[in-house]
Amino acid sequence: MAWKEKALKHAKEEEPKESVGLLLNIKGKKVYYPCRNLSTYSHQCFILDPEDYVKADSLGQIVSVIHSHPTTPAVASEADKVSCEAGSLPWHIVNPKTEQWGYYEPTGYKPALKGRPWCWGITDCYTLVRDWYREEKGIELIDWERPVTPEEFLEKPVFEEAAELANFRLLKPDERLENGDVLLMSIMGKGLNHAAIFLNGEVLHHLADRLSCQEPYSEWLLKCTGGKYRYVENN
Repeated sequence: MAWKEKALKHAKEEEPKESVGLLLNIKGKKVYYPCRNLSTYSHQCFILDPEDYVKADSLGQIVSVIHSHPTTPAVASEADKVSCEAGSLPWHIVNPKTEQWGYYEPTGYKPALKGRPWCWGITDCYTLVRDWYREEKGIELIDWERPVTPEEFLEKPVFEEAAELANFRLLKPDERLENGDVLLMSIMGKGLNHAAIFLNGEVLHHLADRLSCQEPYSEWLLKCTGGKYRYVENN
């Protein structure tokens, strides 16, 4: 069975979840290696099990990522493009119902700050903060290795420690907010698990399973806020 047939079979078996696998070069032959999708939102995105990646890498050269779009055309989504850009591998996409295939490879794509779909570790609240600082301030904030799933992060948020490492200082109670200040919030979970940017009395942020947006800094968001931080060159 050819690699495309195996990948399509896997995609059909995983419906309504997105399937994910790797295309390997093993002694000159292309072989499909199925992987597990660990995403909580597996119907619309995937998190490739890192253990599967290591196993696949030990078997042969990884030449591309393959995943399915169970309910949408086999065209790279915005999250797909961002993920692909973060790596160096081309992507194949298949729709298990239409059996149509799509292809995407790194081209330098950058997502808009507003209206991007949420995807853990790819386009989430901290990714938005990093992208805003890069585009608006020319500042490259540090990143860190996230837990595999957002549930693991929600059990133990690390934004307060990360803020200090990224050269942010906690504002004093009497300090007024300025554009670009970062707000750490507690949204439906433990600790400060969400990051937003203050802009002209509003916040630019990206809540889970929603599009990124800029909205008024409402009373509810104010109540959720547990820390206000400002970037300093030499913290």
